[in-house]
Amino acid sequence: MGKLALGVAVGWAVVSCTIAGILVNRTARRRRKWSRVVRVLKEFEEGCSTSIGRLRQVVDGMAVEMHAGLASDGGSKLKMLLTFVENLPTGNERGIYYGLDLGGTNFRVLRVQLEGRRSTTLKHQVERQPVPQQLMTGSSEELFDFIASALEQSVSQESNDFESSDQRRELGFTFSFPVKQTSVSSGVLIKWTKGFAIEDAVGKDVSECLQRALDKRGLDMRVSVLVNDTVGTLAVGHYHDEDTVAAVIIGTGTNACYVDRTDAIVKCQGLLTNSGRMVVNIEWGNFWSSHLPRTTYDIDLDGESPNPNDQGFEKMISGMYLGDIVRRVILRMAQESDIFGGANVVSNLSIPFILRTPTMAAMHEDDTPDLRKVARVLEETLQIAEIPLKVRKLVVRVCDVVTRRAARLAAAGIVGILKKIGRDGSGGISGGRRKTRQMRRTVVAIEGSLYSNYSMFRDYLDEAVVEILGEEVARYVILRVSEDGSGIGAAILAASNASSSSGSRSR
Repeated sequence: MGKLALGVAVGWAVVSCTIAGILVNRTARRRRKWSRVVRVLKEFEEGCSTSIGRLRQVVDGMAVEMHAGLASDGGSKLKMLLTFVENLPTGNERGIYYGLDLGGTNFRVLRVQLEGRRSTTLKHQVERQPVPQQLMTGSSEELFDFIASALEQSVSQESNDFESSDQRRELGFTFSFPVKQTSVSSGVLIKWTKGFAIEDAVGKDVSECLQRALDKRGLDMRVSVLVNDTVGTLAVGHYHDEDTVAAVIIGTGTNACYVDRTDAIVKCQGLLTNSGRMVVNIEWGNFWSSHLPRTTYDIDLDGESPNPNDQGFEKMISGMYLGDIVRRVILRMAQESDIFGGANVVSNLSIPFILRTPTMAAMHEDDTPDLRKVARVLEETLQIAEIPLKVRKLVVRVCDVVTRRAARLAAAGIVGILKKIGRDGSGGISGGRRKTRQMRRTVVAIEGSLYSNYSMFRDYLDEAVVEILGEEVARYVILRVSEDGSGIGAAILAASNASSSSGSRSR
């Protein structure tokens, strides 16, 4: 019995050691897997670094490229398109005007009643309609006939709040795609973005296309102003506050415009304006600088996009792409480790744009102690179930890195505009001494869901503007949210342009 007991004891010891060894190995493997995932995160964080020094280099790069783009067409990645908009709203405009806003998968028809005295509340009605998918890739005639039909229906249903008039209706057209403006009311489409691909429209005057569709339906309406969404937003901002000098859109896509002196626009070639100024459409989505913190995920996203080597800045800061950058980082983590699950998870994560930016923002802003909103999003969107809390925290961290980089780069772009027009507080060097510059109150109107609805993005952007400018200068810079600015602004510009035209005729 003694020998038997000894054998059993030895056997149990061997089994115990084997089990212990297996457990130790499993623990070691889990640690190695986790360390690989953490390494992916650390490398990504380092690649997305936006130190104040780097941001200031981006500011300088933006200002330099703006100067180059104003000197000649093709002189810069920034197109610096002339808008021919020189008469910004004064707040004294009166009457009823229309705005049509085509900026993406939806378009809006707006009727605006202006009562002068820089009214704080604009009396307006908005009707929103989706653009059918087939019209986004069909013919220009089909698209503009559809829009004209919606305008006709809107006009026929005018409410009593909008007094009838025998005068021809003036329409401001917000067309948020790259256009080479030929006058304040006309412009040629350079290229489509945001999912549109109507080949026969490229190179055509989009105002003329719309006017032809309106005339075909017998609508007594004139396209008097053609602008993009940034210019519309600037117009609304200037209507309410004359210190508004720039506007930025940060939503699905991104762009910016600002007011510059006509004599600073070299490629104007002697073009004079009565006001001595003009609104310039930067088309800053295409900005590029070697100082932008680009990662392998950005490179892959760009290479797999329909427009590789194009819109580089937009792909780092706009709502179209942020969610997909997060997806790509999580996919890399899933490939390095099974912390998210098996092969099915990798398969789902491999679907481009399956993770949208609003969904990403919901995870980022989850303030529940156990991050249950993150868990729900991962399960419903990516079919990733039963994720441990530490992994959920990892996902939130990835969202934070992507959002913080985007917001801080957008802030650097804004300061770059201010630097170009001398509103950043910097002075030149003269005789070895730094010249002091009198600071002026400066308002930047911002429209778009990323800034208005995503509080973490907004906080990071606001914080970075102060960080770059310094608190003393930043006190003079106001970032103001604009809602419905792109469409209402077109209607207001139609009003200010009509007022200017009638004023010119009276003289």
